[in-house]
Amino acid sequence: MSDRPLSLFKLSAAIAFGIWLGFIAIALTAWLASRYVFPQSLAPVAQAVQQLGKPAAVAPEPPNRMFEQYQQNLQKLEQQQALDQARNNARNLSNPKCQFWLQQDQNAPNEKTRANVLQFCD
Repeated sequence: MSDRPLSLFKLSAAIAFGIWLGFIAIALTAWLASRYVFPQSLAPVAQAVQQLGKPAAVAPEPPNRMFEQYQQNLQKLEQQQALDQARNNARNLSNPKCQFWLQQDQNAPNEKTRANVLQFCD
């Protein structure tokens, strides 16, 4: 009778060890098959897995670039305000050159027409 609990323990340990060895054997076989039988078909999957582990590289915009963009926006705003003042100034109604360039800037706005409006209008 005293042999029985020990035999039951040995049997349980042997079954657990066998299951563990079987799992190791299956995993090793699958790994070897993936390495030697299908190396090209799993390459994209391997790359995707590697990329998942890496954080996304987002390069912040350099501070001076942001400042340059701010200055450009500020300059455009000032230019737009100057153009609006030229359009709304009553003295420019009697100035034919100003009227011409205001009309040109209204029809086809570009840098040249804006510069001429600022030059010929008050």
